[in-house]
Amino acid sequence: MSPAPLPDSLGDHFLVVSRRLRRGYLRALEPWGVTPHQARALRVVATRGPLRLNALAQELHVAPRSVTDVVDALEAAGFVRRAADPCDRRAVAVEATDSGHALAADVERARREHAQAFFGRLPQADRRELARLLEALAEPEGCDGDDPVRRRGPGSP
Repeated sequence: MSPAPLPDSLGDHFLVVSRRLRRGYLRALEPWGVTPHQARALRVVATRGPLRLNALAQELHVAPRSVTDVVDALEAAGFVRRAADPCDRRAVAVEATDSGHALAADVERARREHAQAFFGRLPQADRRELARLLEALAEPEGCDGDDPVRRRGPGSP
């Protein structure tokens, strides 16, 4: 079996760094037994809630069915609860419990500490430049924010 090819493009380097950052974040979440998806959903609910499931799904940029599974797990653990939407009592909204707010704060602190340790290997000027470059890449390219390669399709000029 031949060794894996070395990264030779910006995309490859970005994926390697992204995977390392994510693996470290997974380790940082282990004490609380939550996944990155659950932590992210809880952060949104704790800071913006109560939210309807479809609004949470839109906020997280995921399918509504995916957010239902995440909320079910958070609810089973006692971190969120479903309640009547204060704007429309026929609808259901998700809100963080007291323990959910506490967990969201702990997880956010752990996420920030991990990111500081991860990126702290770079000099401050390089971190600022990296932040600037990533912000530029995060900007939507077209009117609808789509990826132009995806719009054209693979193999298109």
